[in-house]
Amino acid sequence: MRLKPLEAAAPAQGPFQVLLRSPELGSRMRALSSYCIADSALPLRLRELALLEAARAFEAQHSWHAHVGKARDCGIDGAALDRLARGEDPGFPRHDERLVHRFARQLLRNHAVDDGLFEEALECFGEQATVDLVGCLGTFTALAMLLNAFEVDLPDGATPPFPGPAHAAAA
Repeated sequence: MRLKPLEAAAPAQGPFQVLLRSPELGSRMRALSSYCIADSALPLRLRELALLEAARAFEAQHSWHAHVGKARDCGIDGAALDRLARGEDPGFPRHDERLVHRFARQLLRNHAVDDGLFEEALECFGEQATVDLVGCLGTFTALAMLLNAFEVDLPDGATPPFPGPAHAAAA
């Protein structure tokens, strides 16, 4: 990691060890990320998928490593996640997972979502969950950027899940 450990601080996980340097931002990011992962209108399985979509789009090795097992435990097909990690079409078996993947991919790559896909998301998820999907993707993207900018290492012995920033491969 690019920052030296804080002596008096309790160990923190992932981006929150960076955010200890900005307590107000850290507090707000923790509250927002907690909402996104625990209380969002999206089902937990789709929240975890949204996090992995942001992690893959930003090559955030740490986020992927921390959540891929949780996504599998929520019922997301492991083979599809392996394909997503390799940058292939994941071929998710469930319609709502394919929809989250397409929505995240368009938004994170093109910075917009076309009208047809937007309407499909509204029909499938409803207004609140569609708003939450966008908010969660933004939050998970911000956390991925913190991890990458400050080169937060993978845990000792962890294998990088996909090609990514040079610091992740050296962990």
